[in-house]
Amino acid sequence: MGAKNMISHSFRIAWKDLMELFRNRMGLVLLILMPIFMMTMVGFIYTDATIQNVPVALVNEDTGFNNYIASSTFIIALESINDNTGMMKFTDASNLADVREMIQAGDVEGGIIISSDFTSDIMNGKQGTITIVTDQSNPQMSVQLEVILQKVFEEMGTMLAQQNVADQLGIDPSNALAVVKPYNVQSTGTTEGEPNPFDFIAPGIMAMTVMMSVMTGLPAAISQEREVGTLDGMMVAPINRLAVILGKTLAQMARGILQGVLILVLAVTLFSVTVHGSILLVFVLLLLGVFSFVGLGVVLTSFAKDQETAVMMMTTIMFPMMFLSGVFFPIEQMPWFMQSISKVLPLTYVADALRKVMVLGADIPALTTELSVLITFGVIMTAIAVPVFKRAMTR
Repeated sequence: MGAKNMISHSFRIAWKDLMELFRNRMGLVLLILMPIFMMTMVGFIYTDATIQNVPVALVNEDTGFNNYIASSTFIIALESINDNTGMMKFTDASNLADVREMIQAGDVEGGIIISSDFTSDIMNGKQGTITIVTDQSNPQMSVQLEVILQKVFEEMGTMLAQQNVADQLGIDPSNALAVVKPYNVQSTGTTEGEPNPFDFIAPGIMAMTVMMSVMTGLPAAISQEREVGTLDGMMVAPINRLAVILGKTLAQMARGILQGVLILVLAVTLFSVTVHGSILLVFVLLLLGVFSFVGLGVVLTSFAKDQETAVMMMTTIMFPMMFLSGVFFPIEQMPWFMQSISKVLPLTYVADALRKVMVLGADIPALTTELSVLITFGVIMTAIAVPVFKRAMTR
């Protein structure tokens, strides 16, 4: 009978918290808008992997040898490729100093310099030198531009070598490709379909948003009610303290799941994310994530004297966790000491588990480590939260 009453009280407290949320129109709107804003802002940044009409300075220092035929041919081929792709918008420049001035003025994003002995080197069987000038103040664009130009130049070089081999051997140029590039390298993913850069980001955003929903909702659910006195009313009522925590937990779980579902829908509809695994398992992982965060949130909130302090404590915990848990960047790219920290953060395991299910189509046996860590962390934090919450209520 006692267990039945505790469950009933927990659901009533959860319903009360949810009704307060629904009556707060502005809070409800923000609850919905936050994941929409987060997904659209981050999504379009990370999925727009192509460049279009990027201004690039073009310098041809090659002069005098056979009417610089090699550099002229190179430029014609480069402009032809660019006419088909629209990646760059070329602007003539005189030398490296001129390119630097144009980058400093913001007129171009980078430059291409053809060396003064380009044709001479090509005609004498040497490599012609092409220099790519990048803008270090914009490293993301610089890396992207450099990678694309390197690929374009490599393909142009392959075509030239293919034609030269065909002329020397008297064979068809298509057959000369096997001489120039003897290896045909192909790649494939573990799941079907074209790779989507947002596949990595979407699960991390889902995990992060669920965490933020829980961690920002608890100060209002506990500290604010304690300040206005409504929590004292529950404390003097014949209600088990565990029922209060469970009720608050259920309410935060509902908030987190609502935002998680919104993000999942946006990821699928706006950014063509394909869920290769079980949708049910995705929801289970979101619930486990909420479960692990709630215990931690209750502990932190119980130590706070007021809502403002509780919010500051939550923010202090949330933001490092967002960047150390591999939400935006792979953990393997971090320094070793940051990787060690990430291994003790629950958000790391929620994000990893969601990626395995959504991107790789993994099932429960492949998630043994993540599930074990999340369940263990949630149980431990809940066990700590109950006595800490009771002690905080008696202060």
